[in-house]
Amino acid sequence: MKPSHYGPFEYTPSTQRPKFSWPNNAKIALLIIPNVECFALNTQLPAGEGNIPDVSAWGIRDYGNRIGVFRMIDVMVKYGVPGTVALNSDCCDVYPDVVEACLKHGWELMGHCESNTHRLSCENTEDDAHNLIRRTLDRIESFSGVRPRGWLGAGRQETWQTLDQLVTEGCIYTPDWDNDDQPIVMNVSGSRFVGLPYGAGVSDKQHFELHHGSTDNFEQMIREAFDVLYAESAISGRVNAISLHPYIIGVPHRIRALDRALEHIMSHRDVWATTGGEIADWLLSGKAYEN
Repeated sequence: MKPSHYGPFEYTPSTQRPKFSWPNNAKIALLIIPNVECFALNTQLPAGEGNIPDVSAWGIRDYGNRIGVFRMIDVMVKYGVPGTVALNSDCCDVYPDVVEACLKHGWELMGHCESNTHRLSCENTEDDAHNLIRRTLDRIESFSGVRPRGWLGAGRQETWQTLDQLVTEGCIYTPDWDNDDQPIVMNVSGSRFVGLPYGAGVSDKQHFELHHGSTDNFEQMIREAFDVLYAESAISGRVNAISLHPYIIGVPHRIRALDRALEHIMSHRDVWATTGGEIADWLLSGKAYEN
C-alpha cells in the first residue's frame, strides 16, 4: 500500500449498502478474539515504568497464561463459541500447553508478531518488518501444521507495506483497522483482502486498563453492543466482535462477567459463532450480497 490520505478501500456509509447476508440465514456473526501473548522479562513491557525486569507487570501477564486463559477457554467452550486467537509466536515455545489447548478445541490461530514487547512499527526497515511477519507465521505453522490466514499486529500497528507483505505470506484478513461493523474488502495491490471488525471498543484491555471501568460495566458493555447490533441485523448482517486478554478477563473477579454475557448472547436465535477465516471466506465467496 502506498502512502495515501485514505485507506485501501472505498468509503461506503452504512445507510447506502445492499443487504449483507450470513450463511444459513444467521442474523449476526459472533467473533471473539483472544489475545494470547508472550512478554519478554528482559525487555521493557508496554506501558511499563522502564524497569527491567518489571516483575510485577510481567507476573500479571504470566498469570494469564498459567491460569486465566484456561478459565476463558472453559467459558467459551461452554457456549460453543470458537476463538480466533491473536497469537504471539513465541508462545509456541514458552507456553506450548496454551497453544495446544486452543488447537484442541478447533480454534483458529492468527499471527500477532513474535512477542508483544516488539511491534512492526519498531522495525528499522520494511524488509525487517516483513521478516518479522514471515518468522511469526512460519513458527505458528510449524507448531500447528496450519499456516495462519489472519494477522493482528502487536498494538494493532502496521507499516505502509504491511498489507502487501501479509498477502505475500498467504494471509487474507486482519482486524487491525476496526473501522466497520461489517467485514470490508480491501484492494491490496490488486489482491482482495478482508478487514474485519475488532469490536469498536468492546475490549477488556481498553475498558479496564485505559478507562478503568468496572466488571459489571464490562458485562453491560458486551450485552449492550450485542443488543444494538442484533437489532440492526434485521436490516443487514453485522459482526459482533469482542477482544479479550487472558490476564485481564481471566482473573477470578472478572471471568463470570464473560460467562453471563455469553449466556445472554447465545440465548438468541440465529447467532453464528464463528472465526475470522470463516467470515473472510464468506465475504470473498461473493455470496454475502446475493440477496
